[in-house]
Amino acid sequence: MQTGCIVFFFFPIFLDGCCVGKHPKKITGLQQNTMHQHIRAVEGEIFMMPCIKCVNLHMEVVWSGTGEGNEHPSFDCGRKFLAEAKHSGKYTCLTSGSKVFFHLQVVQKNSLGCFQPDESSEILVVGAGGEVPCPGLSCSDNTNVTWYKENKAVSEQSRASCETSGLLTLCKVSEHDTGVYFCDREIIEQGVKWIFRRAVNVTAIPHYTPSYSPRIIHPHGNTTEEVELGQSHTLTCEVYFSFAINISLDVQWYMHYGGKTENMTPLHMERQQSERVSLQEFKVTRRAIIKEVTPQYLNNAYTCIARDTVANSSVTIKLKKKMKVKWPTLIGYPIVSLLLVAGLGIALHVKWLEIQLIYRSHFRNRKHDGDEKEFDVLLSYVWSPPSAEEEGVLTLSSQAGPDTDAEACLSCMDPLNCEEGIATQRPVEVLLPQVLEDQWGFRLCLLERDVLPGGAYTDDVVLAIQKSRMLICLLSVDYLSNSNAVFVLESGVKALLQNSIFKLLLIWTCRTSPSLIQPDPPLPTLVQRALKVLPSLDWTSGKPAKATSNFWISLRKAMPRKK
Repeated sequence: MQTGCIVFFFFPIFLDGCCVGKHPKKITGLQQNTMHQHIRAVEGEIFMMPCIKCVNLHMEVVWSGTGEGNEHPSFDCGRKFLAEAKHSGKYTCLTSGSKVFFHLQVVQKNSLGCFQPDESSEILVVGAGGEVPCPGLSCSDNTNVTWYKENKAVSEQSRASCETSGLLTLCKVSEHDTGVYFCDREIIEQGVKWIFRRAVNVTAIPHYTPSYSPRIIHPHGNTTEEVELGQSHTLTCEVYFSFAINISLDVQWYMHYGGKTENMTPLHMERQQSERVSLQEFKVTRRAIIKEVTPQYLNNAYTCIARDTVANSSVTIKLKKKMKVKWPTLIGYPIVSLLLVAGLGIALHVKWLEIQLIYRSHFRNRKHDGDEKEFDVLLSYVWSPPSAEEEGVLTLSSQAGPDTDAEACLSCMDPLNCEEGIATQRPVEVLLPQVLEDQWGFRLCLLERDVLPGGAYTDDVVLAIQKSRMLICLLSVDYLSNSNAVFVLESGVKALLQNSIFKLLLIWTCRTSPSLIQPDPPLPTLVQRALKVLPSLDWTSGKPAKATSNFWISLRKAMPRKK
């Protein structure tokens, strides 16, 4: 059974005349294809599902997708949403016991022959007349257009308006005219009649007159922009204009040769871009391009002038050469600094032991040199067998008299005053204790003489070091091969690391380079590293008197101070 219900926005009602009184509405009757319609929408535009009109009653229905595997959502009539390609398909609703069908097809904007970016919005001024054009109508020969506001035909509303040649004319715009308008026009393709629906977002704003001069926000006045010679440069001017209908907004760039305002020449500019930022303001941007900056451009001034019907504003700037900074320099400094800090940290970590030994040996605080200890010096040595040359010297010395040399040397107030033969004929293991103890008056500790036998050797060594202010080690190949002697040296290094007051001196008695000595068993790691940095002297046996004199002078300076 057929009912008297139709999809109400499919049938146009025409008015005779425009903005002249009120006109009677002509309502068309029910057509044969009313129950099955075809509708086309544009992707990205607002779309609204139609409602059903039965006699004088609007019925709100729900449209549901049909067909196998149809995944289209259901839509309430009168609901606005952005049309998407996935919404294409067939829809149906049940009303008064009958089904109403329509086929929705969503097309892409780029498939339209005539598409303008701003055709989907329109601004009207309250209190004045306004016109709303139907988007894309210029591409069609059919000007039979029906206009709707939301889901109600404009011709059915109690307001003065008319629709002519696809143009909606509002005789007097009010604030209530703001909203979404739909224009429907019929097209026929392959014998099928389609209703092509386009949406226009209309905004009714109060009438404004420009209230202030154009406001230039960029560039700032009396500023200088940096440029690179030989490169292109873009001058950008951004201006805020007070909104008004039908006014001219103009922004221009000029160049002053030599900075003189009377020699103004317009620059090559791009098309100005306008953007509405609020109901009361427009933002206009204009760019001028200098294709290649030459030194002559640096002598000129550049002015941006903004004009409207009220006033004009201007800003003048100049150009200066940009100082080029080499990227390798910008990148190199931070990287080099980082590598330097990292390298320093690694060096400190690896050489921390050596650094401590150097500091404690050379930069220690000397004000505690006189602290009370039982011994001034602990002397550590290992007897080495004499060489053939030394044996011959000792034999000749013994023939001269067993006590002559010793008496001659001891009779000297200082070994530096002894003759060269006397000073070098005796082994250093014998001569050094005599000089330190008998001539210089230091309290000397010798392990074989001053340590009581029967105790643990390691404990005796540690105790002797604790009782002494200084340790002197006479180093030789035999010394570094002797485990007991190496233990004394290692204990002295540990004592130096624990107590900065303690002193440690190495005296090399062999002519072999220390780096070439490879004792068996190998030296402890602590001793190997300490030998490289600890203060040392070379015993100059068999060398000229001047070298021997230098040895005794250096040794005297290295000794702790006596009370």
